[in-house]
Amino acid sequence: KEGEQHYMRGGKPGYFPTFSANVHPMPLNLFDPFKWSKNASPEKKAKGLVTETNNGRLAMLGLFGFLSESKIPGSVPALSGIIPSYDGDYMQPFLPTGPDTSLWTIGNLWAN
Repeated sequence: KEGEQHYMRGGKPGYFPTFSANVHPMPLNLFDPFKWSKNASPEKKAKGLVTETNNGRLAMLGLFGFLSESKIPGSVPALSGIIPSYDGDYMQPFLPTGPDTSLWTIGNLWAN
C-alpha cells in the first residue's frame, strides 16, 4: 500500500503515505499514530473518515465564527461581548514584503 500512486495518476484520493515510507524524524504517523484502526473493518474505517472530515469542517466553521466576531462585533450573537475586537489584518503574515512588491504585480519580483 505504501507504493500507491498519486490520485491524479490513478491512486486513491485522500491517501497520504505513512512516515515509515519516508525519511522523516516524526516518530508517529499523523493518521492513526497508535494503530487503533489496524484491525478495523473497511466500513468502520469509512465511517471514521467521514467523522474526521466532518470534525474538520466544524472546526473551520468555529474558527471563522471567532474571526468574524472579532472583526464585526455582534456578527455571531453567541460570542458577543466575549471576543475582543481586532482591527489588524489576519492575512498580514502571508502578504509579500518590500516597497515595490504587491500580490497583484508578481512581475516586480524579477524586475531587477
